[in-house]
Amino acid sequence: MVSLTLSVPPELKKRMDRHPEIRWSNQVRAIIAQQLDDLETTDRLASRSQLTEKDVEELAAKVDAGMAKRWKEIRRVARR
Repeated sequence: MVSLTLSVPPELKKRMDRHPEIRWSNQVRAIIAQQLDDLETTDRLASRSQLTEKDVEELAAKVDAGMAKRWKEIRRVARR
C-alpha cells in the first residue's frame, strides 16, 4: 500500500486525539474512495451528455433564478 502524509491544524489534531477509538486513516481512506466514486459517476454521466457548455450555462442560470425566487418567497412568507 502507498503511504500518504496529511497535515492537519493543531486544533483539529487535538479534537482527533479525544477519540483514540477512531482509526482516522481508515476514515480518510473511505472519504477519498467515496469522493472518487462520486467523481467517476459524474464523469460517466457527463460523457454521455449531449449538452453543450452553453446549454449547461443556460440551465444553471435558470436553476439559480428559480432557487432565488423560491427563497425570496419563503422569506416573504416567514416574515408574516
